[in-house]
Amino acid sequence: MTELTITARAICYDHAAELPEAEAALLQAATQALQKAYAPYSGFRVGAALLLADGTIETGANQENAAYPMCLCAEQVALAAAAAHKPSAAPVMMAVTAMHSHKPIGHPAAPCGACRQVLAEWETRFGQPIAILLKGETGPVYYFQRAKDLLPLAFDGSFL
Repeated sequence: MTELTITARAICYDHAAELPEAEAALLQAATQALQKAYAPYSGFRVGAALLLADGTIETGANQENAAYPMCLCAEQVALAAAAAHKPSAAPVMMAVTAMHSHKPIGHPAAPCGACRQVLAEWETRFGQPIAILLKGETGPVYYFQRAKDLLPLAFDGSFL
């Protein structure tokens, strides 16, 4: 038996004000997308902004449903918007932020497992990494160079 260590590397910015201009603008777009979230049941709102290679920014916000499995995550809403509007434009970076109506979120909220898998698929689809920025309402910002860092043992088409 051998032990396997799997790690993820990220840059941690103490405050969003430390971000380079382009990253700060993308995070601001994700923050604005929070206002479009529909979260009457959980109060947990998520906004996502996806930067495409042509400079376009597509946004998404979570959309809840009383039947929770029918909910749509902000990350997948943004990716679907990109696929609908600019299907050949490669995604470059995604910013994700979250807030809760009943308690402050002072640390980055990471995408759920399904969104991590979808982001990994998009990296494979376009043959390039998608950088990921994560932030809560306050606190630090995490920067991952690629989405697969969030899902190091991603399932992909090579298994099929």
